[in-house]
Amino acid sequence: MDEPFGALDALTRDKLNVELLRIWQEHRKTVMLITHSIAEAVFLSDRVLVMADRPGKIIEEVVIDLPRPRDAAANRALPQFGEYVAYLGKVMGVTT
Repeated sequence: MDEPFGALDALTRDKLNVELLRIWQEHRKTVMLITHSIAEAVFLSDRVLVMADRPGKIIEEVVIDLPRPRDAAANRALPQFGEYVAYLGKVMGVTT
């Protein structure tokens, strides 16, 4: 899935993130999601692969160890959630 929620408003995007997790929980199929939203990647993923700008190669793999089933409010309130977002921001060079 390449940026499937990119053009949506924040509330609709959050609702569809939860719906995607519900569908995944029911069917347990592998899904590869491309996103520029670090928080979305952390919320939806079991692992995040970070790519370099050029050349496009994987520079880091981060295993996301957050409890399942995922709940948007509960998971985003966890200290680990913020730690993953901050770490990935550093890896990607968007925060220091």
